[in-house]
Amino acid sequence: MNEGLPLATASAVGRLADVWVYLSTTPLLGLTITLLTYHAAFLIYRRSGFHSLANPVALSVIALGGLLWATQTPYATYFEGAQFVHFLLGPATVALAVPLMEQLPRIKRLWLPMLGALVVGTLAATITALGVGWTLGASKVTLASLAPKSVTAPVAMGIAEKIGGLPSLTAVLVVCTGILGAASGRWLFDLLRIQDPTVRGFALGTAAHGIGTARAFQVNEESGAFAGLAMGLSALFSAVALPLVAGWLLRWV
Repeated sequence: MNEGLPLATASAVGRLADVWVYLSTTPLLGLTITLLTYHAAFLIYRRSGFHSLANPVALSVIALGGLLWATQTPYATYFEGAQFVHFLLGPATVALAVPLMEQLPRIKRLWLPMLGALVVGTLAATITALGVGWTLGASKVTLASLAPKSVTAPVAMGIAEKIGGLPSLTAVLVVCTGILGAASGRWLFDLLRIQDPTVRGFALGTAAHGIGTARAFQVNEESGAFAGLAMGLSALFSAVALPLVAGWLLRWV
């Protein structure tokens, strides 16, 4: 079939054929439903004038969760197809470096205050989460799952597992935190009279990880770039510091 084609072209065609064979034998219903659900949720979000309470991630989670519950579909079955969206999280995160490079001169000027804000914001998120959970009588396992709630999901789940939490519960808490941060961030910034897009974006990335970063990009590219920076640095700092800090605090519970 590839006779007469250049070697590089034939190789590329062969690889595409292999990918197609794999996809054709994989249950892609979960992927199709995920894309259609998010598309519908985004249309609602746009029709609402991009109202923060109509966050498309929140609407998609509610719709997909309700569908899986109504059809008694195991999550593992759904994820067999939806895993392709999960895979794209990696390239999407790396792509955040593109707008960030455009802000490099400003980052060099602001690196010290950003470093301080990162440390204070990350530790404050952990300490307040543990404090509220402990006040409400949460178990030690729940507290350990709650501690990394403001970190991006893959890192947060690893931290939770290391300090004795439940990664699955942490994943849910991370998504809820991101949705809440994206929905309430603008109102809180306006209430505090914080108008600088750099500050708003960096705060959203620190407190509300990927979902907050997506919301920041919808406002403007500068906010999105600094939100992406904060999300990445927060994950790096949290992976090192939170097991130590949260582990020490949990000993006193």
